Amino acid sequence: MEFTEAKKIMDEKLGDWKIMALASCVDNYPMVRNVSCIFYNDKIYFKTDKKFRKTQQLFKNSQVAMCFNGVQVEGKAINKGLVVDEPGKVFEKKYKEFLWQSYNAYSHEDTEILIEVTPEFVEIWDEDENRNAFQLFIDFRNRSVEYKPYD
Repeated sequence: MEFTEAKKIMDEKLGDWKIMALASCVDNYPMVRNVSCIFYNDKIYFKTDKKFRKTQQLFKNSQVAMCFNGVQVEGKAINKGLVVDEPGKVFEKKYKEFLWQSYNAYSHEDTEILIEVTPEFVEIWDEDENRNAFQLFIDFRNRSVEYKPYD
């Protein structure tokens, strides 16, 4: 399987937005919490308050893992600044479209920052058309793919 085909499977499974579990760790203290994610530019974006514990943890260790329904993404989280200052306001427009309730409640806060996660490695558990389970490993750094049927 080619890299572009594997990435297409990932994109189809994630769609435009998802609520994903975000795992981070500092000083051997792991945390997991849900975040509302928007996908564009081959990256994952979510917003958070810059004062929250998870955000402080991301500032200390930018390596994260995210998971939704059989798709695990490992990558690096970067603070892109205030949501309202994003050039082109792509996140704000998409967040408003897909997550109106959350957008309406929180997006105007001057403490809301945009976090960008760049996927480095993705593991997908899925089934083919015959219900045979498989794992798909996508290495974004090397643009390589490994397909493993699950016996």
